[in-house]
Amino acid sequence: MPILLYWHTLRHLKLAQLAARATRKWKRPDLGLQTGQRRRACLAPIGIRPWRECALDADGRFTFLNEARALRNAADWNMPDAPKLWLYNLHYFDWINAQRAHADGADIAGDAARWITRWIAENPAPRGNGWEPYPLSLRIVNWIKWLVREPAIDAAGATAILRSLELQAHVLSQRLENDLLGNHLFENAKALIFAGCFFDGAPADTWFARGSQVLDEELGGQILPDGGCFELSPMYHSIMLEGILDLLSLQQAYPDRPLAEHGLGRPRLEQIAGLMLGWLNDMTHPDGQIALFNDAAMRIAANLAMLKRYAERLGLTVPFPSRVDGVRAMSASGFVRVDRGPSSAILDVGKIGPDHVPGHGHADTLTFEWSLGEQRVVVNSGTSLYGESPERLRQRGTAAHNTVVVDDQDSSEMWRGFRVARRAYPRDVHVDALGEPWTVSAAHDGYRRLPGRSLHRRRWEFGVNSLLIADQVEGEYAVARARFHFHPRIEVALCGACEGRLTGADGFAVRFLISRGRPWLEDSTYHPEFGLSIRNRCLVVELEHAESIVTFTFARS
Repeated sequence: MPILLYWHTLRHLKLAQLAARATRKWKRPDLGLQTGQRRRACLAPIGIRPWRECALDADGRFTFLNEARALRNAADWNMPDAPKLWLYNLHYFDWINAQRAHADGADIAGDAARWITRWIAENPAPRGNGWEPYPLSLRIVNWIKWLVREPAIDAAGATAILRSLELQAHVLSQRLENDLLGNHLFENAKALIFAGCFFDGAPADTWFARGSQVLDEELGGQILPDGGCFELSPMYHSIMLEGILDLLSLQQAYPDRPLAEHGLGRPRLEQIAGLMLGWLNDMTHPDGQIALFNDAAMRIAANLAMLKRYAERLGLTVPFPSRVDGVRAMSASGFVRVDRGPSSAILDVGKIGPDHVPGHGHADTLTFEWSLGEQRVVVNSGTSLYGESPERLRQRGTAAHNTVVVDDQDSSEMWRGFRVARRAYPRDVHVDALGEPWTVSAAHDGYRRLPGRSLHRRRWEFGVNSLLIADQVEGEYAVARARFHFHPRIEVALCGACEGRLTGADGFAVRFLISRGRPWLEDSTYHPEFGLSIRNRCLVVELEHAESIVTFTFARS
């Protein structure tokens, strides 16, 4: 079985990825850059207005992913008992561009300079988490944004930081993540462009040209025609959208470095930003936060309102459609947004991600999320951790989403932390908002690999005050179950054999009827943020005669 998993995983990769994977272990970067390039004149600050809370508290502890730790010595930059993602966040240095004060009101400017100096002293190249290409890329950008904003640094400290930044950009230029591609390569290219604008010299010219070339190529494939990022994670989409806006901000700060010469002129970036904002608008619930499809969590990326304000500050006109009744099919990315009265739903009828970059995908084909007003009702379980663990696999698995599990198997084969072998492909997608009720239907072939060669079909029907979900499994199987995970604020009760109710604050009330299938309730967990696990309830409906039908009814506002 491991051989088959490897085969069904590796066969989707591009030759360039395989070649990069084969060479990355033994390839050692040249550390010999000693140029002392000057800083270019910067005409404007760069970046979004601070929105994150400062991760460093007054006692010297860092809080990332809802977990606080202190760094006692140099070895703690790579403490073995800390999650890899926590250490990555430590090395990003996002916090130096966050809100300017600790919780007690003390300014962080001095702390930022001291911690940057400590990082330089305690993280020699090229060892440790901080020199891996992804955290290296984010730190280069964060340090440059901070240096542009904080010019009052003593001469000796500034010189040390500039020399370190040069070395970091030099190392990054030799370690582009051509094995992973996706958002990692985007961040690599963006960092090289930042360094190429910030410094004035021959190496900077090379970084700028190389980063621009990579980004020009990547934007053509990573941003889909409907504006979605091809990894299909609203969280990573938001991060990349901020990156596009950062490049527009960078052009204002360094007009003598024209990206237009490399195919990245302002009109193209504005068009991309507008498409991405439109997609994010459709993937945002009425509560203002993203839907949790694939690897996604809140408070990692700026939300829609923050990004819209950033775009407007840069001079972009962002004409969002008003939140009126309607159906919007995002065909390229495979999502459908339905708004009708107080009901807002986002349906996943697409692939789990690009075949060659599926690492942030979940086995969630034909799942959905649903809100009534600003209250989320049906939720995907979210993402609380990365790494390799049974809990990571569970959160990526089909049972953690609002879709059908056949014979206790995932619809796409998830393994390790970011691996996918055989995966589900959608088919027969149909959207009809002309008749009554409005209907969206689709199927997927993820269970065709099982002995019974099953096919899952789902139909959503949106009435003026109702939502019906009908599931059907074609082919042979032993057991099939549909799951509906409810937001933790929702109280769930079964009232007899086939009826139930949902209740919440402020008179929230929904009734549901199971007209086909055998229901029961299970305990589950909801993970809207990394490091956060909240108990919630899940309705499980076992299909009878290969079908289940669940109807939710509610008052129309």
